Amino acid sequence: MGRRAWQLAAAAAAILAVLGAAAVRPAGAAPQVPCYFIFGDSLVDNGNNNLMVSMARANYPPYGIDFAGGPSGRFSNGLTTVDVLAKLLGFDDYIPPFAGASSQQLLTGVNFASAAAGIREETGQQLGGRISFSGQVRNYQSAVQELVSILGDEGSAAAHLSRCIFTVGMGSNDYLNNYFMPAFYSTGSRYTPEQYADALAADYARLLQAMYVYGARKVALMGVGQVGCSPNELAQRSPSGVACVEEIDSAVRIFNRRL
Repeated sequence: MGRRAWQLAAAAAAILAVLGAAAVRPAGAAPQVPCYFIFGDSLVDNGNNNLMVSMARANYPPYGIDFAGGPSGRFSNGLTTVDVLAKLLGFDDYIPPFAGASSQQLLTGVNFASAAAGIREETGQQLGGRISFSGQVRNYQSAVQELVSILGDEGSAAAHLSRCIFTVGMGSNDYLNNYFMPAFYSTGSRYTPEQYADALAADYARLLQAMYVYGARKVALMGVGQVGCSPNELAQRSPSGVACVEEIDSAVRIFNRRL
């Protein structure tokens, strides 16, 4: 087994250990971590796009048909993966969207994710309003400045943030709503899949470094899934309508290997 495979195995074991501990968490016990911050796209957005002029919104039926309170901005009938993770980590409630969070809620974490967002600034622009990864990082930096005010000084804020969990999942839209959308973007003709993955990874690293400078330490980075198997791509690009689009999935695998 190679070095990277061992690293992935170790990471998986650590996550399973956390979730296993969470499963036996006594009622009323404190969360395993003091705060949880979320960055991403429609897979984890829980309402940051609700007030935007955007096609990338989910605050109307049939979204939320199984969610208490109805449509919330989640691109799901019910919970998202980060909602489940928040519960497993021991939080009493779901992590709120940054757009509607109070100063006090910043102490336990907020969700910065935005549907249609990408690593590249222009990604998803044909859908209207969205908060790119760089915009999410800027919002996080603003939140950290607020935490400094709440906790009294930078050292206290840094100590607090060093104990938080951060999950970051970007890149899907950089392929589906950029590279493989030639009607709106020229990236597919200007970059080979390898060049595009390199450019994305460089931008990603730069923004993750900015998060590190502002106190992020325990960061879980999510790879891009098999987006060539998404319903829209099956309908638009798959000759059979059943087989996943290998051209997309192979390009995504190149990017995932850069992480």
